[in-house]
Amino acid sequence: MSGTEQVSEQSTENGSSNKRRRLRALLIAVVIFAIAGGIWYVYQDLIGQYYVGTDDAYVHGDRVPISPQVSGTVVAVLAQDTQYVKRGQPLVELDASDARLALDKAEAALALQVRSVRQAYARVGALKATVAMDRAQLTQADDDFKRQQNLRRRGVNSQEQFQHAQTALRVAQSRLALDEAQLQGAQAAVGGADLADNPAVRQAAAAVRRAYLALKRTRIVAPVSGYVANRGVQLGEQVAPGATLMDVVPLDNVWVDANFKETQLANVRIGQPVSLQADFYGGQVTYHGTVMGLAAGTGAAFSLLPPQNATGNWIKVVQRLPVRIAIPEKALKQHPLRLGLSMNVTINTHDRKGTQLTTSQPQRHPNDIAGLYARQLAGSRALVAKIIAANQGDAAHAHAGH
Repeated sequence: MSGTEQVSEQSTENGSSNKRRRLRALLIAVVIFAIAGGIWYVYQDLIGQYYVGTDDAYVHGDRVPISPQVSGTVVAVLAQDTQYVKRGQPLVELDASDARLALDKAEAALALQVRSVRQAYARVGALKATVAMDRAQLTQADDDFKRQQNLRRRGVNSQEQFQHAQTALRVAQSRLALDEAQLQGAQAAVGGADLADNPAVRQAAAAVRRAYLALKRTRIVAPVSGYVANRGVQLGEQVAPGATLMDVVPLDNVWVDANFKETQLANVRIGQPVSLQADFYGGQVTYHGTVMGLAAGTGAAFSLLPPQNATGNWIKVVQRLPVRIAIPEKALKQHPLRLGLSMNVTINTHDRKGTQLTTSQPQRHPNDIAGLYARQLAGSRALVAKIIAANQGDAAHAHAGH
């Protein structure tokens, strides 16, 4: 066999061997893909269909703006960015000179009004005594007149004595009518109410409460516990109601808004368990939260310029709906989150007994602001009660006795 024939036969054998190897590799690849597809199908059928996830999720929370309720000049800034402040802790102080003078003036006006009304009560008592005396004198004058009238018929007394008795009776009647009219006027002035409920006293008391609140509001305190952020106020700045001086962020009460595709939400229900991971901590920390609720509309529906799809060149775009997820406070204490952080969210939809719309009322948070302002109002009422008690004397007892 010549050399050329040997080379040709060897090339044929090598080609056949390569072809067999390619067929074997292709077969192995097909088997691997088939196994992987089967595993994926089994996983999806048994497990995967119960989970939906997204990485379009971000941490949200309350940003409580700190704004003055009265105008004034900033004389102290007592909190800085990143600082933790407790509820009721002073943050900013305004010049309180004018407010303190206004309160002193209102207190003096209330004290003066209480004493004036107290005098009115005393006048009512005095007029009641005068009217009682007038009635006794009228009774006596009437008896004298009747006696003189009988004596006049018998001709025992003179005409002058009869006329004097008649005049005395008319004077007593007029005096009684005059004092009764003055008593009615005095009673109308006090209104038949207790001293504290007198309209004039209540008006002066309202002025005291207003001045008291204005003075208290020159010290701006934290309405909630949290961390100071976005501080923009400076010493010496003239501020007015409504201006934002800084924000306080309560990081113990944050949540996650996860934007799921509308095609993922058919089986999502309130109360379902959620696994969350923050890019801030990576895969080292997993939060276990629950679905709080689904938003009332998509992000596009609440945008500044909602899309107008009634056009001839419309292209369908899958919308995203925010799902709010609660995170336990204990987990937030162990691994704090910040507003705006990115999150990876996976919802376990295996339990589908819940609803997608909540009917429960939101619970009041421990950092409720209303209680702080209620205490200020209670302090103003206590001050009013103290001023009235110091100036009313025995007026209340005297009024009650009449």
